[in-house]
Amino acid sequence: MVVAGMLALAACGGGGEKSDSASSGKTRIKLVVNGGLGDKSFFDSAYAGLKRAQKELGYELKVVEIGSDRTKWEPGFEDAAAADDYDILAAGTFEVTDYIGELAPQYPDKKFWIFDAPVDYSGENGTCSNKCENVYSVTFKQNEGGYLAGFLAEKLVAEKALKGTESLNKVGVMGGVKTPLIEDFVVGFRAGFKAAGGKNSDVLVQYVGGDKAFSDPAKGKEISTALYGQGAALVWPVAGLSGLGTFESAVAAKRYTLGVDSDQYQTLTDQAQKNTVVTSILKNVGNALYKAAEAEQKDSLKYGAVETVGLAEDAVGYVNDDHFAQLVPEKIRTELEAAADQVKSGSVTVPSAL
Repeated sequence: MVVAGMLALAACGGGGEKSDSASSGKTRIKLVVNGGLGDKSFFDSAYAGLKRAQKELGYELKVVEIGSDRTKWEPGFEDAAAADDYDILAAGTFEVTDYIGELAPQYPDKKFWIFDAPVDYSGENGTCSNKCENVYSVTFKQNEGGYLAGFLAEKLVAEKALKGTESLNKVGVMGGVKTPLIEDFVVGFRAGFKAAGGKNSDVLVQYVGGDKAFSDPAKGKEISTALYGQGAALVWPVAGLSGLGTFESAVAAKRYTLGVDSDQYQTLTDQAQKNTVVTSILKNVGNALYKAAEAEQKDSLKYGAVETVGLAEDAVGYVNDDHFAQLVPEKIRTELEAAADQVKSGSVTVPSAL
């Protein structure tokens, strides 16, 4: 969970760099963000996990934000990798796998962590010339989180549980771009919605798209407004920073949302926006990175390979707190818990786009 004030970091020079401690001889992790902190979901979750590793495990942490301008990503990663101020370089999203795959072999004495998508360890696509033997990849079963989101959404509209939306039976998903990883959320959502008794035609899906698909709240608000206009009782934004526009739109439409990646009821600062969040479907990036940091200290982290984690590993899930209990009837909460247990046990296999 992102704590209040977490993002108030002190600048340590230009180039969007921030550091939380001076050089100390400790194992140094550098988090390179292809965008910026403050999305209150994906990157903030990663940062929170590494902050925890800094506090509890004694790592040194530095953050480099290279912004949302894609033309600056390649030189930004090159500069970050060339600087001798880290032992481990961490980065995330499917959009940066090629950068890591190209850079890791150039710095065999360094280690690289990539989260949410793996590098191509085969070395057949022009990257990973050393088979990325110094790269740890962790991916998530976001389709399992999507399944819970869809299951819950159908139960809420079918049982008229959301005040002010009793006449509505549609729900919406707003993705950043139509890629296999984002489609994995959508495929899982549709499967959960159907498993709960819903119709596929009642799931509305739109994408932000463009060069700022994950960093355009204004476009996110526009698309969410359109989804609410088509009769969606709630919208689930899977679009990073663009998803912040969904919460604005929900307030105006007097509708509801589901958070993504982090507990957005806690991370949002506007009370009206917070109140639209029924629960958040968690992709516990921070937990995964903290566990990687623990394994690294024990020399048990497996490099040159992909680790995939999901509900069974507490890497995805949902927020079950007092706010959730106030909005969602006990019957639905019990049914959702049972659905999660079925996925964890393997008795239900969630389809995937990957």
